[in-house]
Amino acid sequence: MNWLDVIGWVGSAVLVWSLSQARLLRLRVLNLIGSVVLVVYNAALSVWPMVGLNAAMTGINAFHLYRMHRTRHDDATYTVVPVGTDDTFLAHVLRVHWADLAKFNPSFGFDDAPGRAAFLIMRGDEVVGVLILRPASTGVAQIELDYVTQRFRDVSPGEFVFRSSGLLTALGYHRVLTPPGMVAPYYGRLGFQRTGDHYELELVD
Repeated sequence: MNWLDVIGWVGSAVLVWSLSQARLLRLRVLNLIGSVVLVVYNAALSVWPMVGLNAAMTGINAFHLYRMHRTRHDDATYTVVPVGTDDTFLAHVLRVHWADLAKFNPSFGFDDAPGRAAFLIMRGDEVVGVLILRPASTGVAQIELDYVTQRFRDVSPGEFVFRSSGLLTALGYHRVLTPPGMVAPYYGRLGFQRTGDHYELELVD
């Protein structure tokens, strides 16, 4: 096998691997890499129809990656919907994603405790995340669940709950605490400060 065959096999393997990804961002990145490699491979062999195909795939992936990065912090792209903790649709979302959310929030257990607030993060008509918190003390909210679906886990849409004007301050909160022991926390990117085994955020009006 010569070096050109190796390039072709690597590009094909990356392209196939990309299709197994549940996360949209990771899928697009790997698909873009595989397409670029196959453009080089097919151009070296002068297989121009395949060059055209993979060049088109490169452009499509580049466009979607640009749009994902441009809108990942866009308030017009994501909507935060407050819901009651006894809401049947919220219960359905939790039930559907229970096995996955338990991996990242191992201490979470759902019941309709007094003072709890729940939010669904939506992208269009798709639920991409759930945030549930409860009062820890006067003016302090304790996050009980901060879950993002697999497709959007690289985009961190939960940030819109924390930065949307008035959502939490309207409930009387001025500080937010994250649960200890949460797997793969992303709060450092959102302005939270690490304090012992958890993160804290001071809210502004």
